[in-house]
Amino acid sequence: MDKESNRNTIIFMVCALVLMFGYQTFVLAPKVKQQQAQAAAAAKLHPQANGAAAPAASNFMPMAQAVAQSPRLPVDTPSLAGSINLRGAMLDDLYLKTYHQTVDPKSPPVELLRPTGVEHAWFATIGWTGANVPGVPDLNTVWTANPGAKLTPTSPVALTYDNGHGLVFHRLIAVDDHYMFAISDTVSNTTGQPVVLQSFGSVQQFGLPADLAKSNIIHEGAIGVLDRILKQSKYASWKKAGVTDFESTHGWLGITQKYWLAALIPDQSMAFKGEFRVLPVNNVDTYEVGYIGPQQTIAPGASLTDTTHVFAGAKVVPLLQSYQRSLGVPFFDKAVDWGSLEFLTRPLFIVLEFLSHTLGSVALAILAVTVILKAILFPLANKSYESISKMKKIQPQIEALKKQHADQAALQQATMQLYQQEKINPLMGCLPMLVQIPVFYSLYKVLSVTIEMRQAPFFGWIHDLSTRDPTSIWTLFGLIHWNPAVVPLIGTYLDGPLHIGLWPMIYGFTMWLSQAMNPPAADPTQQRIFALMPIIFTFTLSQFTVGLLIYWTWSNLLSILQQYFIMHRFGVDNPIDSVINRFIKPRAPA
Repeated sequence: MDKESNRNTIIFMVCALVLMFGYQTFVLAPKVKQQQAQAAAAAKLHPQANGAAAPAASNFMPMAQAVAQSPRLPVDTPSLAGSINLRGAMLDDLYLKTYHQTVDPKSPPVELLRPTGVEHAWFATIGWTGANVPGVPDLNTVWTANPGAKLTPTSPVALTYDNGHGLVFHRLIAVDDHYMFAISDTVSNTTGQPVVLQSFGSVQQFGLPADLAKSNIIHEGAIGVLDRILKQSKYASWKKAGVTDFESTHGWLGITQKYWLAALIPDQSMAFKGEFRVLPVNNVDTYEVGYIGPQQTIAPGASLTDTTHVFAGAKVVPLLQSYQRSLGVPFFDKAVDWGSLEFLTRPLFIVLEFLSHTLGSVALAILAVTVILKAILFPLANKSYESISKMKKIQPQIEALKKQHADQAALQQATMQLYQQEKINPLMGCLPMLVQIPVFYSLYKVLSVTIEMRQAPFFGWIHDLSTRDPTSIWTLFGLIHWNPAVVPLIGTYLDGPLHIGLWPMIYGFTMWLSQAMNPPAADPTQQRIFALMPIIFTFTLSQFTVGLLIYWTWSNLLSILQQYFIMHRFGVDNPIDSVINRFIKPRAPA
């Protein structure tokens, strides 16, 4: 027995050692090598950019405290406010003057870039790197500015740094009335020997954004157009990939959020290498997009100038297109996520923008676009509703056929003969719906990703068409002022999937009415399923943007009106007349 026990112990120890060795060899070792490779790639791209380390989550500080820790130079434009960090000459403190955090015009402006030390830090830096070149400025270098200097559209600022080893760095920063910075870096070589340097740029973000969109329809993360090809990587796939390399001569790259963008635009005549990478620092994922230019030699007594543009602001489509033209940046307006149906989303946006300027309201523009789409589809819809009306008219004959034919195959054959006799195509009823599906998706995309739709009001209680209906059945549509989300255990459901606003309920009613005007399905099970569809769609679409619900409800109403007149023309009973007749039915004589 003891021998058996000893043998089992030895076998267990051998198996344990084999498992430990295998885990070390095939799991831990590759992971360590991957981390080392990522670190090596990071250092190779631009080592000076790694001077900013994300603090541990417990050490985050308020914005004001982080800003006060470094010497700064104020920024003041019609669109931006904030400061430039003279330690590292970074853009890390910017607010958007014309955009507020809520629909209240007195609410604080949107915070865009944030310095290290603050939660959700987001900043941009450019500079130089060189192998074995001492004194190249990094993120800890303090640059010198003229006393009282202030960056405005009419007053660029000049920064200088002398490394004490024969290299003098000059930086001229200019900004326009909107969100574009032009940064010209000049290096003067007084060492008496040639110096080889490379320019680089970096946009870094510590952790995921606080207002990361929950919808998969919106792209947030790394983005760029490199060699005229759009490159995108959402945060999850970006983190999984670790490091992604690119080479390009033309293009731009940056980090995008739903409405905001921080992007680097290198000299468009310069070949450069770009990277999307994620590195964990102090248990905080550091998301970085960066580029490095080619090696350039500065002869003794000579100087070298490199100009980079940095965009930091709102993704306003006409503005992006103007930069695209003036700076020769390819497809800069693709910073807006047009999606795979760009051939539909772009024209829809153009029409919506034109109509909103013409009518003075995005809401009216949505209603007008719906009318235009209905007009385009009018002939097809007419054929569809004629087919539906004929099918409803012959419903008594269908019921009679069901009684005559017990065999399902015979019933189907007789039904098809009846359709041929009456010149009815049952598939015509589905065509308008099939055509509208891509339009529905495209409008949803436009309303979700374009900042022109952000905080656009509708008549009444809707103050932002790009969000869900703010009313709820649990507050009696705003009559009771309380937050259902605070209810223990079920609050997240009441404010989540069970949040049903007034517009979703109006939409559900129009869907029910539209179905009631159609002939019932032949199969009883299908009838029950179709009866549940308005309820299911009411709950589903309640989480969608209210602008989309308004479009779909208005579209349903126009369809119902069109179908009503066609049914009248064919003398077919419909639920609208049934309701009207209840109110105008003549009284029986006494």
